[in-house]
Amino acid sequence: MDLHEITHITNIGAGTMGHAIALQFALNNYHVNLLDNKQTALNNGLQLIKNDLQTLDQAHLLKDDPQTILNRIHPSTDYKQSLKNADFVIESVIEDITIKKEVWQKVEQYVNPKTILATNTSGLSPSKIQQVLQKPHRFVVAHFWNPAQLMPLVEVVPGAATDQKTIDMTVALLNKIGKHAVALQKEALGFVGNRIQLAVLREAFHIINSNIASPQAVDEIIKYSLGRRWSLVGPIASADLGGLDVFKNISSYLYADLSNEQKTDPLLTKMVAANHLGLKSGQGFFNWDSSQAQKIVAQRDQNLLKLLQEDQEES
Repeated sequence: MDLHEITHITNIGAGTMGHAIALQFALNNYHVNLLDNKQTALNNGLQLIKNDLQTLDQAHLLKDDPQTILNRIHPSTDYKQSLKNADFVIESVIEDITIKKEVWQKVEQYVNPKTILATNTSGLSPSKIQQVLQKPHRFVVAHFWNPAQLMPLVEVVPGAATDQKTIDMTVALLNKIGKHAVALQKEALGFVGNRIQLAVLREAFHIINSNIASPQAVDEIIKYSLGRRWSLVGPIASADLGGLDVFKNISSYLYADLSNEQKTDPLLTKMVAANHLGLKSGQGFFNWDSSQAQKIVAQRDQNLLKLLQEDQEES
C-alpha cells in the first residue's frame, strides 16, 4: 500500500485522546469513521470536537470552515460498517491490554488484509497485543501526546512482528496530517518520552523528599532552564554543544548521588496514602481548585496554540 492509497480512516474511541485524533485527520481532508460502543460517548466526543474546532478557528489555524471539517467525521457504533473500507485504523480505548486485545481481534474480522492497525497507548507492549492477531506484521503503536490536537509528537513503536513498511507508512501518514512522528528502533517499556519523563520525576520527587528544594522551586528550576532549552535544542544535541567531556566529568560524581529507586516511589506512596492525589482530590504537592486548574490549562493551551501557529508559518 502506498500513502496515496490511504483514504479512509477509522478511529476507535471517542474520549479524550480519540476525539482529538479523529479531528486531526479530519483537519487534513480525511474522512474519519469515529467508532465507539456507546452513543453517549460519541455525543460527548463530537461536542469535544466542536469545542476544539472553535478554539482552533479563533487561533486562525483552520484551512476550512468548521462545519466542513465536522462533516468529515462520521460517528457510529457499528464495527462492521465503520471498518469495512478502512485503510488505517487507530484505537484509543482504555489502557487495559486485555480490552485492547479484544478490540483488535474484533477489528481484524472486518478489515481488509492490507489495512494498517495502530494503537494509541502510552506504554503497553505492541508485541503482546499483536500476539492475538492473524496478521501481526501490520500492527504498530502510534502514541499521541495529550492534548493530541495541540501536541505535535507521535511515537511510532514497532512490536516484535511489525514490518518495516508498516512503520514507514505510519510515520509518513502522521507527518502528512501535521504531526511530528518519530519511529523507535524497537519497543521499550514506557517507550522513550515516558521513560525520560519518569526519570526526571523520580529525581524531582527525591529532591523534594530529601528537603533539597520545595515542589514550587523544582517546577520553577525546570520551567526557566531545561524546559526552555530543551524545547529548542534537545538534551542530546545540548550535550554535544556543551561538550561531552564536561558531561562525562559531571556524570562521574553525580550519577552515584542520583535517585536509583527501583520500586514505587516512596514520596508518591505517602501522598496517595494521605489521599493527596493532586487536582482530583484538591490537594497534592499544591492546593488546587477547579478554577485555578482551568486557568493553568488554558494558559498552557494558548501557548501550545502559538507554537502551532509558528509551525504553520515555517511549513
